[in-house]
Amino acid sequence: MAALLYLRVTGVYKVQEVFVRPFNESVSLWRTFGGGTKLIIDLGVVRPSLTVLLPSSEEQDKGNVALVCLANRGFPGGWKLGWRLGAGGALQGSQSLEVLEKDGHYSWSSSLTLPTDQWKNAGSVTCEATLKDQTPVTHTLEPRHCSQ
Repeated sequence: MAALLYLRVTGVYKVQEVFVRPFNESVSLWRTFGGGTKLIIDLGVVRPSLTVLLPSSEEQDKGNVALVCLANRGFPGGWKLGWRLGAGGALQGSQSLEVLEKDGHYSWSSSLTLPTDQWKNAGSVTCEATLKDQTPVTHTLEPRHCSQ
């Protein structure tokens, strides 16, 4: 015979993850995590803000530049960051794991390394955040307008 259980969740913020696991007399719940039901309470899609960190002039003198795109306060998780150079196709950078902040939003980053001449001659460099069928969030730089 199946037991009927009720769950009352209190003290949950607007966006928070709650993990639930059935009680097992032989295992203390205080030492148990995961393996149960995951309940995510959300308010829909929150588009992240993007910031692109520029390479220093010292870095440019060394032959390669590293660009970093910071994505902050997005929701839900699962946004992907990509790069475009000029009107060309997509470039693959390395993406960090997303971090769930205390306010319930996610932050993450991506980095892209380019030869200095490719960076300087690019008409534009764009960082793009995408999530399923959402309109992408973009941040575009024009290297010729960036201080050298």
